[in-house]
Amino acid sequence: VLEERHLKMIENKKNQKKIILTGDRPTGRLHVGHYVGSLRRRVELQNTGDFDKIFIMIADAQALTDNFENPEKVRQNIIEVALDYLSCGLDPAKSTLFIQSQIPELTELTFFYSNLVTVSRLQRNPTVKTEIKMRNFETSIPVGFFTYPISQAADITAFKATVVPVGEDQLPMIEQTREIVRKFNSIYDEVLVEPEVMLPDNAACLRLPGIDGKQKMSKSLGNCIYLSDTEKDVRTKVMSMYTDPTHIQITDPGHVEGNTVFTYLDAFSKPEHFAEYLPEYANLDELKAHYTRGGLGDVKIKKFLNNVLQEELAPIRARRAEFEKDIPMVYDILKKGSEAARETAAKTLAEVKAAMKINYFDDLDLIKDGPAARRKLMDNAISQLRPGYAKLISDYNRLYEQKAAILKDWREKPSLLDTLDDLTDAVNHGLAQFGYPLRTRDEVRRFVGSGARRLIQRAIP
Repeated sequence: VLEERHLKMIENKKNQKKIILTGDRPTGRLHVGHYVGSLRRRVELQNTGDFDKIFIMIADAQALTDNFENPEKVRQNIIEVALDYLSCGLDPAKSTLFIQSQIPELTELTFFYSNLVTVSRLQRNPTVKTEIKMRNFETSIPVGFFTYPISQAADITAFKATVVPVGEDQLPMIEQTREIVRKFNSIYDEVLVEPEVMLPDNAACLRLPGIDGKQKMSKSLGNCIYLSDTEKDVRTKVMSMYTDPTHIQITDPGHVEGNTVFTYLDAFSKPEHFAEYLPEYANLDELKAHYTRGGLGDVKIKKFLNNVLQEELAPIRARRAEFEKDIPMVYDILKKGSEAARETAAKTLAEVKAAMKINYFDDLDLIKDGPAARRKLMDNAISQLRPGYAKLISDYNRLYEQKAAILKDWREKPSLLDTLDDLTDAVNHGLAQFGYPLRTRDEVRRFVGSGARRLIQRAIP
């Protein structure tokens, strides 16, 4: 069975399609952290044509795990996230955009996977621990939120995603998905696909800080630059950005590390931006060097960053304005995408149920023959035993017959056991035939008479 599974795994990998699954929680508009962390890369991957399928999920069910008392918030942000997707360049003709809650198969998969994960393993997940602390859940953790990693595993495996583009903070979640896949396949059958992680190429894009210098840009902290922000809003936020608190005078040497403005420039600036907006510098390295030695003010670099961001966000704002003119069309895109996604998830769920032997109404042999079918399956399994297994059974039967013959011989010929020496020889003769350690004369003395038979019966299985 293990050999067959291994061969099946090799065959599956050989025929494996390249599939991407990624998505966002609709708890608010998407910001530039989402953009550099995954959105921009999604559009690039979509346009390469290197992938057979790309699924982009609006994870409303996951959003409800910590917004269950405010479903309207999630409901209203579905369209906001969809508009952000489309305005960034995600194309419904190339990528399947869908809403998580409209795929009931995902809930069923989550239920089955929950048997493969322990509570202690969920508690050790760094992402879960961080999120619990940030939301002040402590011991009042909603079960749905606590099992979020299992739900995410269902999302990824339902579409047999081979690649999942994520930010650095999601790495523990993907690893948990991989663990679930390995455990399921080892217990049942080679059905699920183990995904690989795709991180942003630019280190600065792994986790873009908020404009206040906080480690994470977060909607709840109000330190975001949104993709849908107006030109004026972007400028205001950039000019209020946290820089270097020790860089008070222009002549003061500045620090680039931990300086939010330079982190954003690492993520967004290109060589052509300097030629266009800051021609006195050839590249970002020259700008950093000048700031470090002193003589360069924060206002100047903030104005440069504003120009860079405005150039990046202007076409996104323009496309969003066009899509906002036809909201019913956007919902229709999501509806068709959800229908296509459900069809794929249903196929995976059917394979999972078959592997778990709970596809009762699809197993025609089970329905038709009942107990006879079970006997037939057992007969087939026995007939397919490897020669090694058959030999093992034969050897066991032979040893059992030898043991019975020895005991019978001793019962019929008690004269063999007349003396202690004879008894010791007889016992050791029996033990030697089965490769067990021999007994000394003193050890045998303790089992004189009927005890000799007990000794043999204990020693020989």
